[in-house]
Amino acid sequence: MKIAVAGVGYVGLSIATLLARDNEVHAVSTTAAKVDLINNGKSPITDREISEYLATKELNLTATLDKERAYADAECIIIATPTNYDPNTNYFDTSAVEDVIDIALRVNPGVPLVIKSTVPVGYTDSLIEKYGCRNFIFSPEFLREGKALHDNLYPSRIIVGAYEDMAEPANTFARLLADGAVAKNAAILHTAPTEAEA
Repeated sequence: MKIAVAGVGYVGLSIATLLARDNEVHAVSTTAAKVDLINNGKSPITDREISEYLATKELNLTATLDKERAYADAECIIIATPTNYDPNTNYFDTSAVEDVIDIALRVNPGVPLVIKSTVPVGYTDSLIEKYGCRNFIFSPEFLREGKALHDNLYPSRIIVGAYEDMAEPANTFARLLADGAVAKNAAILHTAPTEAEA
């Protein structure tokens, strides 16, 4: 598959690295220095397995600053952008997620959008209402900083939250994660988006 991953932090880069063994992956960043590092086989974050994979494995992974081009050709877009939480206001800043969605829906309207960013419960439903489409899948991450690729290679479980009309792309995404993992015994759980967010 052609996959775009928006964000090259722990979540985004670990998923991009995992999936680039068997798929064509374009990792989108807003920082030229990170793009250069990744394209030269070096990790911009501290994670032993990511560094090892980038340096030694045969990966079909290209980092880019060109969001529109990456999203336009993608069969699936994974959103792993930061959503900073302010405990004083009890507010998640989801503007980076919505920036990706705005561009993706403009250049590739039917593409499945998999949200891996941390969001409040009910967020996927609010996106369906806001954008008037149902392309959205929510998949929580269970990753440790510095061990993100390891945790993707050995997942405890894979959860995908989607409504029935998105069941096929949700199942495809879950299979991508499962097929990329070294451990093949992870449970795959399909839920509604709100349950996955919770």
